Amino acid sequence: MKTAAVLAAVLVLSGCGAPGSFVDALDALDAVVDTAGGDTAGVDTGEVGAAGVGTAAAGTATAGSAAAALTTLQVKGRAPKTGYEREEFGRRWADIDRDGCDQRNQVLARDMDRETFKAGTHDCIVLTGTLRDTYTGTTISFTRGQGTSEKVQIDHVVALSDAWQKGAQQLDEATRERIGNDPLNLIAVDGPTNARKGDGDAATWLPPDAGYRCAYVARQVAVKSKYQLWVTAAERDAIDRVLRGCPDRAATTEADATQPAITLR
Repeated sequence: MKTAAVLAAVLVLSGCGAPGSFVDALDALDAVVDTAGGDTAGVDTGEVGAAGVGTAAAGTATAGSAAAALTTLQVKGRAPKTGYEREEFGRRWADIDRDGCDQRNQVLARDMDRETFKAGTHDCIVLTGTLRDTYTGTTISFTRGQGTSEKVQIDHVVALSDAWQKGAQQLDEATRERIGNDPLNLIAVDGPTNARKGDGDAATWLPPDAGYRCAYVARQVAVKSKYQLWVTAAERDAIDRVLRGCPDRAATTEADATQPAITLR
């Protein structure tokens, strides 16, 4: 699905609801772009043996590093995308920590500076803010509303359809909902760049700002490790090439998920 088609779908959705439904549709856009890549290429079904085979980090990675964590991931072929729907990962932007604020707004507040909030929402619904975008290295002014909300989207670092094809379809519904709403797997980013990523993995897409790539793939490895998802051989090799440039990069942790993404560069 191309970016224009995704935005057109949002416009259609926004025309058939109560006032404010345009913004609700834009909130849903963050989830839609995970499937924008539409990866329906031939499925690689061959298993590739132990994760460390062919990896420069194997046997030499520093304990506790992202490179060491990469060697623990299973390497297998991509499973068919059959049966994938966004709804397989539960409610969009659920309040998984039960604090009264949904994950989308929590990530916006975590990753942006100088944010303001809608009155009466206990500092939950973000109205404005400034994002120092990790994917492009640019600064983006965010204003919630028609024609502006889409400038900042919430990316699933491990795209949900990618997760589906690499083990998530074997998980229970509650675990898949956590993948879809886990702060470890969510960052606020430039909207158009997120749409271009689609559902790509590290073998097909990396952030344009090369200075963020180490942090980006380290976060992907952490998510896949946490939920026991696998990588393809091409994906493993792509991540390994990035981590060779930062061999001592620490593995991303749960504590890191509470910090603004920009601090983890």
